[in-house]
Amino acid sequence: MTPVISAHDLTKTYTFHQQRAGLGGALKSLVRRKYETRLAVDRVTFSIGRGEVVGLLGPNGAGKTTTLKMLSGLLYTTSGELQVLDHTPSDRKHDYLRRIALVMGQKTMLWWDVPAMESLLLHKDMYGLSTAAFDRNVAELAELLEVEHLLNVQVRKTSLGERMKLELMAALVHGPEILFLDEPTIGLDVVAKARVRSFLADVNRLRGTTILITSHDMDDIEALCSRVMIIDHGRLQFDGGLDDLVRTAQPRKLVRATYAAPVEVGHLDGVTGVTGVEVSGPTVTLEADRERAGAVMEQLTRLGPLVDLDVADADIEDIMRDLFLRRSTLGDA
Repeated sequence: MTPVISAHDLTKTYTFHQQRAGLGGALKSLVRRKYETRLAVDRVTFSIGRGEVVGLLGPNGAGKTTTLKMLSGLLYTTSGELQVLDHTPSDRKHDYLRRIALVMGQKTMLWWDVPAMESLLLHKDMYGLSTAAFDRNVAELAELLEVEHLLNVQVRKTSLGERMKLELMAALVHGPEILFLDEPTIGLDVVAKARVRSFLADVNRLRGTTILITSHDMDDIEALCSRVMIIDHGRLQFDGGLDDLVRTAQPRKLVRATYAAPVEVGHLDGVTGVTGVEVSGPTVTLEADRERAGAVMEQLTRLGPLVDLDVADADIEDIMRDLFLRRSTLGDA
């Protein structure tokens, strides 16, 4: 797969001065300033192929948004090598900018007091789109997003979910090859989130758009991404498939067996690979090592007549929470 994004030892530091509160603190800072340098992204190396949908995950302050801003050219890199579509993003060349788009869930590209179509027409002129290409893209995106009736409505009169759809439309109207998304479903209700995810999946499938997405909503990641990168304290901690992450972070299966009547589970304590056995009436819940799951299932069938048997991985959100908490504890130690 041809890489469209390539980063090697990507690093970003910020230098800022500290100032005490109050007038006295402000006056002192004019004479003697105390500077501090903070490492936001620390020697991150990765590549992303054309057409991939990749999730960039991490706790608040991990360096995710800083990474997106460097990739889109909003920030200069402190050191390291970065190439996106064979361009250095910070050069901000027109040929590069017209091939990417950045959507930040808490910022808007749309004029608040005019209809969305006015903003779209501005984008048409900025990107030098022909009338035929613009009309075709607007019609296609409006149909996929179900916003045909909103194009001539003042943006401030639309709901948050409707506005997010219009933001995505504005980002994609020029047909970018790469789409950077920072918390695209933040604040949306369940229905709006599902529609945005479905739209992004369609854009990737129909247009082959490469998508890099940051989100704290693990449903976004599960619905869209086959690959995830975890960044924490500025460093890349994991880069691989979502299934590989689950197997690595949670090497056990959750098993729930329901019987026709309460059963005796005492001998399960001696079964290799079984932990956390809990009994609630006729339901037995336990954790089993992945490689021993088959043998555990066989033991469960011997306890009595089964009514239902459910085997599942831990919820991805629980896995990520435990992973971040564990890393935070190790970092504080």
